[in-house]
Amino acid sequence: MLDARGSPRFIAEIVIGAIGIAPVAGALAANQRWLDRHFLPSFYVSRNQYVAIETSVRVLMAIAGGWLAFVGRPRAGRFAARDPRGAVQVGASAIAAAVLALGASELVLRRVHFRPAEWMWPKEEPKRRPDPRLGWSFIPSRSGHDTIGGRVIEYAFDGSGYRVRRAEASVDPDRPTILFTGESVMDGEGLAWEETVPAQVGSMLGIQSANLAVNGYGSDQSLLRLQAELPRFRRPVAVVALFMTTLLARNIDDDRPHLGQGLVWLPPVEHWRLTRLARLVVPYHSSATIDEEIAVTGEVLRATIDLARARGAAPLILVPQLHPESAIERVLRQRILDDGALPYVFVEIDPVWNVPGDMHPNARAARVLAKAVAEKLRAP
Repeated sequence: MLDARGSPRFIAEIVIGAIGIAPVAGALAANQRWLDRHFLPSFYVSRNQYVAIETSVRVLMAIAGGWLAFVGRPRAGRFAARDPRGAVQVGASAIAAAVLALGASELVLRRVHFRPAEWMWPKEEPKRRPDPRLGWSFIPSRSGHDTIGGRVIEYAFDGSGYRVRRAEASVDPDRPTILFTGESVMDGEGLAWEETVPAQVGSMLGIQSANLAVNGYGSDQSLLRLQAELPRFRRPVAVVALFMTTLLARNIDDDRPHLGQGLVWLPPVEHWRLTRLARLVVPYHSSATIDEEIAVTGEVLRATIDLARARGAAPLILVPQLHPESAIERVLRQRILDDGALPYVFVEIDPVWNVPGDMHPNARAARVLAKAVAEKLRAP
C-alpha cells in the first residue's frame, strides 16, 4: 500500500494546493511598484481607473487562489481517495481539453484577418488603407462623416491624404507651411477641421498648416511619414510633432511596420493570434523592453527635430497632458524629452475638456494646445 505521502488523496491535494497558491503569490508579488514598472500608462484609462482595475484583478486572483487552496484542495483530495482512477481521468481530460481548445482557437483566429491594434475597425471614420512602409494611411481625396458627441463630424482629405476643410481644397506645398505630425489627437478626432490644433495654429499665425497626422500612428510611423512628405514643401516654417507618455505603449507594438534601434525599418512581426489577444487584454512589458523603447522613442523624436532643422524649419514637440500627470508619467517624460534636451511644450488640460463620450480633447482643449504652440513658435 502507498503511505500517506504517496496516496492519491495526498497527490491531489498537493497539485490543487500548488495551483491555488500560485495566484495568491502572484497577487502579493504584483504590488503597485511592480505594476508601474511593467504596465505603461494608458491613453484610454486614467491613472485612478488603472490602479482600481489592477487592484481588483489582484483581489480576484487572491480570492480564486484562496478558494482552491482552502476549499477546492480538500474536496479534490476526498474525490481522489474515493475514486483514484476517476481523478486521474478527470485531470487528464481537463488538460487535454485545454490544449485542444487553445489549438482550435488558434486555428480559427488564423482564418480572421487581423489588423494592428490601432487599426482594428476597417469601417471606422476616417477610413484608412494599407501602406507597405507606414502600415496604413488615410484614403486621399475623400470625405467621411461620423457622429461623435452628438455632432456630425466631417473628415475631409486632399490628394496627399492631409486633413483639410473640404476634399476639393488642398495644401499648397509652394506656400510657407507649418507641418504637424502625430495621431488622432493631432488629426482632430471628434473635432471639425477648424477646431483642430493645426487649423487653429495656422489661423493664429497666418501661416498655412499641413496636417500629416494619421489615427493610430506611433512616433516612428509619424517620423516615416514626415520623411516622405517634408521634401514636397518648398518653404517649411516649422514642424510640430505630438508625443504623449500615455501613447508610449503603442510604440512597442511590432505587429506593424516599425523602427528599431538605430532607426532601422522593420516589417511587422507575425505572432500567434492567441498571443496577440492576450497582449491586448494584459499589456505586460518587461523592463528591458520598456527601456529599449524609451531609447528608440528618444531616437525617433531626435530624428524628427534634426529633420526639421535640416530644412530650416523650427522644430517643436507638443506634449498634451489630458489628466493629472502621475509620477510614472513624469519619469517617462523626463527620460525621453528632458534627458534628450528636446524642444517641447508641455500643456496640462482640464480632464473634463474632452469630446463627450470620448477621451480625445474637445475644441476648448484644442484651442489651449494651439495657443501654446503658437506662442512657442512666435518666441525668438
